[in-house]
Amino acid sequence: MSDLRWRCGACGNLTRFDVTRTSRVREFVHLDLAGEGAVEERTVLEDHIEQVRCRWCDRDDAIELVPRTDLPR
Repeated sequence: MSDLRWRCGACGNLTRFDVTRTSRVREFVHLDLAGEGAVEERTVLEDHIEQVRCRWCDRDDAIELVPRTDLPR
């Protein structure tokens, strides 16, 4: 768990964000006899966050990283 969290500096939102990201993953897919697949294992090889936008006020220029206050000391 990270010791930081996102916060919208414009409206104070701490919980609702739209995140645009690019990921590269390797998946283990298990196919049943009918050919239906299910991902049983997923490994993230690369993950890049392109944009974080506040769901409450729709701003993407006011998102900041702030210390978490709910962590045990």
